[in-house]
Amino acid sequence: MGGSSQDTLRSFKPKHAFFIGIDSDGCAFDTMEIKHKECFCPNFIEHFHCQAVSKYTREAWDFVNLYSKWRGCNRWHAVVRVLDLLHERKEVRRRTAKIIEGRHIKAYASAYKPLSNDTLKEAVAKATDPAARKELEEALAWSLAVNATIARMVHDVPPFPFVRECLEKAKPKADMIVVSQTPTEALVREWEEHKINRYVNIIAGQELGTKSEHIGLTAGGKYPPEKMLMIGDAPGDLKAARDNKALFFPVNPGDEETSWQRLHDEGLDKFFAGKYAGAYEKELIEEFDKLLPETPPWKK
Repeated sequence: MGGSSQDTLRSFKPKHAFFIGIDSDGCAFDTMEIKHKECFCPNFIEHFHCQAVSKYTREAWDFVNLYSKWRGCNRWHAVVRVLDLLHERKEVRRRTAKIIEGRHIKAYASAYKPLSNDTLKEAVAKATDPAARKELEEALAWSLAVNATIARMVHDVPPFPFVRECLEKAKPKADMIVVSQTPTEALVREWEEHKINRYVNIIAGQELGTKSEHIGLTAGGKYPPEKMLMIGDAPGDLKAARDNKALFFPVNPGDEETSWQRLHDEGLDKFFAGKYAGAYEKELIEEFDKLLPETPPWKK
């Protein structure tokens, strides 16, 4: 179920005429808030030594990962963006907090694919500069701590209402995969816990590449673009769809239940009838685009 390499995606053979990719955190499951506020951010404050500016760290972390156009990005891109925001903020500078620049983390995030704990371990092993090794080791310790906290804390969180109904409705006509930047182990655990893994053919996490790669390797050249749909709650999901000329259905942050009901009641019917592209999709994306700002509130 959970793919072990990109060959799992490349070798997939269509069984239906349609393809649907589905994001998990914040899209199928209401897990974004608990994961970022209770797992990612507290560990970030500890491992990146932000205790003196914990308030501003929380604001930056939540903005990047929950309430901005970076929502849903890979954790290492999030770390880079949060560090940049902290260095830019005058309240942080006034407290003379010693926040790392994250130069070596930035280099890792730019040079390695896919971005995962496995490739970070490779970067640590290859680091010859003691400062680089120390920074990357601390970053890895943070990432492992996040995964352990999530495994301990995040359970009994069901899919959003109408997710299961949408999966049941789509299964007879579409091949479906999970498209996510969450570690595969967590995805498999959550989808199996709620017994919705049986609706999807593959569960693809961060170890198998970007979301664009997940779709491209699994579906590219195997389905007409008008028969490919990505369901997601973040701009990165829209980009993954567009990178593969696929259609996009937005699950609006803060109004997820309404979005899933709309997909169930009308969106899937339009998709399978070839009436989704054009005005209908455009209206959905315009509404979605207004929900997530690019500028943090403290800069306004």
